Amino acid sequence: MPVVQAARLLALFLSATTFAFLFLHDSWRTDNLFLVPDLLLCAALVAAAAVPAERGLPYLLAAFGYTSGVLTTAAFEYVAQGQLGVPSLLGALGAVAVTVLLARAVATPARVAAPVPAER
Repeated sequence: MPVVQAARLLALFLSATTFAFLFLHDSWRTDNLFLVPDLLLCAALVAAAAVPAERGLPYLLAAFGYTSGVLTTAAFEYVAQGQLGVPSLLGALGAVAVTVLLARAVATPARVAAPVPAER
């Protein structure tokens, strides 16, 4: 399933860039409201990417759904301050797109073992 493989790679990339962002922007302060959610999304994405591909779809869907919420909230915190948080915005858009693709993969009829014959 190519969408799962792509999602696994993006999960690792998004987790690594989010973790690096915490260091680069000195975000390890106790007054950072996003520290714990960011660390949780890093852990969730890495854990979901580590699940074998044939069973990983629901875990990736959950991790990217959570990531979508955290990064969308972070992006709009910048907007509320009159700024544009490009990294948060790009991460949120990517996470939402992958969430939609994974949800479509869950709902795809091709996952059914045998096709249903058409009625005449």
